Order: sequence, then structure tokens, then C-alpha cells
Amino acid sequence: MGGDFLAQMAASSHARAEAARRVCPEERMLERARAEPPAPALGWSRGQFGIIAELKLRSPAIGALGSSATDVAAQVRAYAAARAAAVSVLTEPTRFDGTLAHLRGATEILAPLGVPAMRKDFLVDPYQIAEARAAGAGGVLLIVRMLSDERLDAMIARARLLGLFALLETFDAADIERLHALLGRVGTAGLLAGLNSRDLSTLEVVPSRLETLAPLLPRTLPRVAESGVSSAEDAHRMGRAGYDLALVGSALMRAPDPATLAAAMSTAGRAGQAER
Repeated sequence: MGGDFLAQMAASSHARAEAARRVCPEERMLERARAEPPAPALGWSRGQFGIIAELKLRSPAIGALGSSATDVAAQVRAYAAARAAAVSVLTEPTRFDGTLAHLRGATEILAPLGVPAMRKDFLVDPYQIAEARAAGAGGVLLIVRMLSDERLDAMIARARLLGLFALLETFDAADIERLHALLGRVGTAGLLAGLNSRDLSTLEVVPSRLETLAPLLPRTLPRVAESGVSSAEDAHRMGRAGYDLALVGSALMRAPDPATLAAAMSTAGRAGQAER
């Protein structure tokens, strides 16, 4: 995966943004975004442990997690039934089989239930944040190492303009250092600090990274454990390590009862927090 993978994803993402802009110019997309009703707020408050449950049909590391026959609506409703803090929806088409239609479909189900959807993709252009809001999303994921400081600041400004939260994804200590510098420039409003335990060179998950690097994450933001959380026991460890939320995708997509697993993770994470 590594830098080559991220470079490939960035190039593909730029191409998608430019193609979309030709169909719907930026000002028109912004008008569509502003016309959307406000999205539900992130279902989390300090002192709780929340699950950001993910809709993901494919993982480059694992392979297919779903198919065109997957009942996307039932999966999303299961996440809402488990009181997920948010539902992350993959919209990257080439490696994750995602679409903006999945995001729109999820938001139409989730909004009446008071749960926000988050667009998860390799976002590189503020246009794509307007796209997310126009599809009903309440949040976006931004990968710190994919974006220059200038572009990262612009993406956050666009998210704030449109009322979206932004989960800032890091992978290592250098990314976290950039995150601290970012907060010094733009403040903390509407931001979450994520740490992904996946090794970008091998695609392997290294769960110990979540605990090793947790103390480096800013304490002024909600902290999100990403990748490597697949059971209630894992969630318990994350709560004890100082995380406030966990983003869980593959485990929930493969679970026979995703609502029960997500709820058990939330409970276990809170118990871990109580042991800090």
C-alpha cells in the first residue's frame, strides 16, 4: 500500500473530482450542499465510548465484504439500532466498491433516526466535501498525510462552512505531529483525531500501535481508534488506552448480527474507560 497506494488513490480521487466538477460546477454543488437539511450531530459526548460503524463492501486487504446483493439498507439500520455515533460510508469505487449513491441511501435512512453519515474516501479537493454534504453527510474523513498543510486547512474550512465534522486520520508519530501543528493553526472545532493501526507498507493491521501511540494524540479532540478493533475485548482495550470512539468496518460487515456486536463494543469500551 504505502505511499504508492496513497499516490494512486490521490490521482484517482483528483480525476473523480474533476469529472464531477465538469458535470456540476462548484458553485452549483455548493448550492446543492447548502440546500440540504442539517445533518444529525455526532452521537457522542465526552465521557462516553462510541462506535463509528462502517459500510464497506470491499477491503483491499481482505477482499469482498459484500456485493451488489448486500442489503445496504438493512446494514445501516442495524448500525442505527445499535446507537452508533455515526455511520462511515465508503464512496471510493476502484478498490472499495463504494459509490456516492451508497452515501445518499444511507443518509436517507439515518437522518430520521438521528444518526449522521460520514463520507470515507481519499478526499483531496474541497469540492468533494460539498459533494458529501449534498448527499446528506454530516462528516468527512481526511487523511493527514495525503494533503499539504494548505490543502488540509482549506478542506477543514470547507467542512466547517457546510457544518460537517472532520475525522483527521493519522498513521504514525509524524502524522500526529502534523496534527498538533494543524490544531495550532485552525483550532479544534468540529474535529476528531483518528489513528489507523494499519501498516501502509504491508496492509497488515498492527493493533499494538493503537495503544503505543495513543498518548501522542491531542487530548483536546475526541480520539478514534481505527482498524484492528473487531471484538468487545478490543473495544475494552481501546477505552482503557484513552480512546473515545472506535471506527469498525470489516468486523461489523462480516458479523451475523452487527447490531449486537456494535452494542457490545460500546458497552465494553465504556467499561475500559472506567478503568483508566
